[in-house]
Amino acid sequence: MSIDKKPSDQETTHFGFKTVQESEKAHKVAEVFHSVAVQYDLMNDFMSMGLHRIWKHFTIGKSHVRPGMKVLDIAAGTGDLTLAFAKKVGPTGEVWHTDINYSMLSVGRDRLIDKGYAVPSIVCDAEALPFPDNYFDIVTVAFGLRNMTHKDQALAEMRRVLRPGGKLLVLEFSRVYKPLEAPYDWYSFNVLPWLGKKVAGDEESYRYLAESIRMHPDQETLAQMMRDVGFDRVDYHNLTAGIVALHEGVKLR
Repeated sequence: MSIDKKPSDQETTHFGFKTVQESEKAHKVAEVFHSVAVQYDLMNDFMSMGLHRIWKHFTIGKSHVRPGMKVLDIAAGTGDLTLAFAKKVGPTGEVWHTDINYSMLSVGRDRLIDKGYAVPSIVCDAEALPFPDNYFDIVTVAFGLRNMTHKDQALAEMRRVLRPGGKLLVLEFSRVYKPLEAPYDWYSFNVLPWLGKKVAGDEESYRYLAESIRMHPDQETLAQMMRDVGFDRVDYHNLTAGIVALHEGVKLR
């Protein structure tokens, strides 16, 4: 006989600085990205002053992608990395454009088609990937891991679908260098919400962005989480004074 848990008995997690039921987080994150999908790329340019393009270019370079490879892009959103990988793998390769949020996925799918790349685009949950074991050469997730409820489970799934010798690349906001913490906090909690209000008409979603960055594991903690689920050769690269970090890990067996 199953016993329904009362809300107070259910597992909780964070949504920015708020504590919410685990069952509520995915819906709340979805609301954020439904709201910002159309203006997402424009806001990225404003918020990072264009640096997000350099961070993504660095990620592509570290992937060592080659023609014919199979690539899975998780939390792919508007498709920046998907498009870059599709150009690299060529007609003999395979790139999957995936996201849990249909609004983001739709914007990305339309953009990819406009660019001449009809890659498969599917809605899927990174914590339960609908792909076979040992299938992909490269798995990437850019600015998406921090929004996942069970990061360890998602990382384990990413490892599962990689073939032996395959590589995971996690590009995510991280811990900025200590001397820059105060000005970075001021920018995050004052300028970002203001930009969100003026450009995207959504102040609260960009306040959540700033809060979610602070709740995400730091560089060393995330590296250890990757080791704990079985990744080898785990390393990370701080970009722009640690505002962003690129973690990489290899599945050896």
